[in-house]
Amino acid sequence: MKKISLFLFSCLVSIGTLLLYNIPFFNYVADNSNESAGGWLLLLASLVVVMLSLHFMLTYLTLFLLRKVGRVLLAILSVINAVAVYFVFTYHVIIDATAIENVFNTRYSEASGFFSWSLWLFILAAGVLPAVFCLLQPVVIGKAKKMAVYCGASLAVILAVLALNVHQTLWISQHDTELGGLLQPWSYLVNTCRVISFSHDEQAEEIKLPDGRITDSEKAVVVLVIGESARKANFQLYGYWRDTNPLLSRQKGLKVYQATSCATYTTAGSKAILEPKNTDELYELLPNYAFRTGADVSWRTSNWGEPPIHIEEYLTDSELSLRYPDEDHHYDGILFHGLRERIVSSDKNKVLIVLHTSTSHGPQYADKYPKEFEVYKPVAKNVEEGEKNVAMLVNAYDNTIRYTDYLLSNLIDTLRSMDDWHSAMIFISDHGESLGENKVFMHGLPMKIAPRVQYEIPFLVWTSKDFRRFKPDSQLPAVLEQHYVFHSVLNLLSIQSPAYDEAFDVFLK
Repeated sequence: MKKISLFLFSCLVSIGTLLLYNIPFFNYVADNSNESAGGWLLLLASLVVVMLSLHFMLTYLTLFLLRKVGRVLLAILSVINAVAVYFVFTYHVIIDATAIENVFNTRYSEASGFFSWSLWLFILAAGVLPAVFCLLQPVVIGKAKKMAVYCGASLAVILAVLALNVHQTLWISQHDTELGGLLQPWSYLVNTCRVISFSHDEQAEEIKLPDGRITDSEKAVVVLVIGESARKANFQLYGYWRDTNPLLSRQKGLKVYQATSCATYTTAGSKAILEPKNTDELYELLPNYAFRTGADVSWRTSNWGEPPIHIEEYLTDSELSLRYPDEDHHYDGILFHGLRERIVSSDKNKVLIVLHTSTSHGPQYADKYPKEFEVYKPVAKNVEEGEKNVAMLVNAYDNTIRYTDYLLSNLIDTLRSMDDWHSAMIFISDHGESLGENKVFMHGLPMKIAPRVQYEIPFLVWTSKDFRRFKPDSQLPAVLEQHYVFHSVLNLLSIQSPAYDEAFDVFLK
């Protein structure tokens, strides 16, 4: 291959980065600019100049200073850029800190659901080929004087263009999340640094809550089911047109609350369910606090991205499959298996069992339920296929809700049959889900721009006869928060504590 100057190499990489990976960014600017036609064109031209100059300068510096290592870094960024823009195009996501945290908390078993031939072909064309160019193209590096001139000129152009557009500061601040989440490679580079910083700043231990005590010796069990990506809009109990809750709709004593999540991703949503109040701090979570207070606590999970759980019995679906080899461990039914025996065998009078499910998590909804629950057909195998036929995607998702209905109804029947125990079942989702509304899929958008279906969630509560009485609806807000779970469970388990807030309890004292 013929050698080219570092100046030309940097120009080519800069133009390629702009054209291959940042079209969604410019589409967003074009769709959301409040400028006149002339002002709109000036804004777009200014952003093009700034991005070309910035990418040119950083490419030049990277190769000039790091040489071979710089080539490798540019190649890696090309591949990651291709993956990022594919997901932006295909799933209409914004790569902010929330999306990066979701990436860190996703297991291979779920990530593999995104793999497809179209993804690999896109990565090959838009990622691997540019990466090969960065690795193999011979370049004349040149002298430091040229580097100083070119990079200095680039910086001057950037500053001049920014100064001319200082009046756009307010517009940019209003759209900073979207703009930053669509700008490659800065979206994932900056937000990865943010997530690492957040993790570093997190306290190593929870902030302990004030000591509590159990005030009676009555046998009581609470089963808290944390749903995954279950959105209120597709529950028959909330008025959905399909009979997705044929069993729960016939359960006597089931209370249905309007509720919203505090976030649109698992880590924050499940934390909110388990903490006493909405906070960025890490306070002692419900299972940890109940365990420390003297209750028998068990956590069963087929999920991930959970806040820190510090109890003796923490069981994954894989561990449960060894305990119950006859039960199909591919579905969330494994979490519910053997609960009666687990409860009655407890040597304590207060039992809390938390089931962290993954039943409605995408992208492969059709793999989340046994085939006998495939009531609505045909189904899309995954979200990517569902983009072409949203109705098929909704069919698959609705089947996951039918399966959830079956699991919860069976759980209630089991608890109702345990005459020696007061019992309660609480089901609440960590967040909702988008199913193609406005061409948005799955979840994880920032709360300030997330559609309602990503944070409007089901909140279902059932108690056995003569256990606790529900507060009248007039004593509760029209829409509940996830934090109601913490205080309601303390009441159910007769845990007296300074951390308890009666205002966030759905039961009477």
